[in-house]
Amino acid sequence: MASFKPETDTKAFRNALGRFATGVTVITANGPDGPIGMTANSFTSLSLEPALVMWSPAKKSSRYEAFVNAPHFAIHILAHDQKEICNAFARSKSAFDQFEVTHNLHDVPVFSGCLAVFECKRFAVHDAGDHSIIVGEVEFTQEREGTGLVFSQGAFGAINPLQA
Repeated sequence: MASFKPETDTKAFRNALGRFATGVTVITANGPDGPIGMTANSFTSLSLEPALVMWSPAKKSSRYEAFVNAPHFAIHILAHDQKEICNAFARSKSAFDQFEVTHNLHDVPVFSGCLAVFECKRFAVHDAGDHSIIVGEVEFTQEREGTGLVFSQGAFGAINPLQA
C-alpha cells in the first residue's frame, strides 16, 4: 500500500479519495443571473431533527458565489440513466434547456426523474479550506425506486440495492 503526505502530494490524495464510491448529484439554485446548476459528489445527510443535508462547492468555481449566497437550492440524486445531466452541469452552469425542468415555489429549477430531490433553504455556510460547507434545511423531498448513478476512481457506474 502506498503512503504519502496530502500537503505535498495532492494528486495522490485526490486519487486516494477517488477510491470512495459516491452517488452523483446536481445542485440547482436561482442565481443573480438566472437558474444555475452544478454537479457535485460532496453531498451527505447531517441531521434528522431538524432535517439537514450538506454539500461543499470549491471556492475557485465560477459558480461558488451564486451558490453560497442562494437562499434556496435543490439537490438531485441522479439515477443511472441521468449521466447526461451530470456531464452537462459539470461543463456548464446553465444547461437547463436540454432537460425536463420545473420550478418550485422559490423559483429553483427541479429535474424530473431523479431518484430523490431535496428542496432546501440555506441553514448555514462554513469555511472548509478551499471549499465551503453549505448546510441546507430540507423543506420538501421527492423520491422514487431505481438504480443510482455512482462515481468511483474516475468512472461512472450503477448500483441497484435490490440486486445486491
